[in-house]
Amino acid sequence: MNDKVKILGVGVNAVTMQEALDRIEKFFEEKKPKIIATANAEMLMRATYDEELKKILNDAELVVPDGAGTVWAAHHLGYQMPERVAGYDLAQELMKRAPEKNRRIYFFGSAPNVAEKAKLKAEELYPGIKIVGTRNGFFSADDESKIISEIKSAQPDLLFAALGVPKQEKFLAKYKDELNVPVSIGVGGTFDVMAGVMKRAPKWMQRAKLEWLFRAILQPKRAGRLIALPKFVLKVHSSKQKT
Repeated sequence: MNDKVKILGVGVNAVTMQEALDRIEKFFEEKKPKIIATANAEMLMRATYDEELKKILNDAELVVPDGAGTVWAAHHLGYQMPERVAGYDLAQELMKRAPEKNRRIYFFGSAPNVAEKAKLKAEELYPGIKIVGTRNGFFSADDESKIISEIKSAQPDLLFAALGVPKQEKFLAKYKDELNVPVSIGVGGTFDVMAGVMKRAPKWMQRAKLEWLFRAILQPKRAGRLIALPKFVLKVHSSKQKT
């Protein structure tokens, strides 16, 4: 099914949350390694100058529109994009379904002890869930072979990598075949929110498409990165003018 919308050179799937979950369900059944990316404006903007990231995104089996900016861009360019599919919410939906399917999940990333706290939260929220391993995201190139070995030994069906963009996407792409995990997803700050280290925007701000502002208030260090948002708007508008 070709439902990809090109935004600044990256194909993003025009799917609803339910359609994304249905697609991922098939990935589990196929048992061949697949990568899912959650594309927000910041990621798409980065891909305009990071060719490796752009290739990874265009090779990914599913790229969901994670962010109001992505949905806006699709609409501005004249495409249908039914809704935002937030990476955090997608991860929660997959965990909610995991116990019934007896799926094994591995948490990789975030600061020391955060993945462990997120694991405890997942076990509280989703009784019967099998988190078969955790590992923080602080490592050097020399540690990578050991990390790969640990993940492979745990034999997860689903790997969540919370290393930040683009590190998580590049790691998953580099070791996709070696890890041989049916479904791998870069989940950014998901563990931080689950562990209570970082708050998620209140529902009204999510509905008002102001999560970016909430993050800037809580994390002033991110303010510089938010400059990418107006640049993204201008870049999308410019790309429309050229077509």
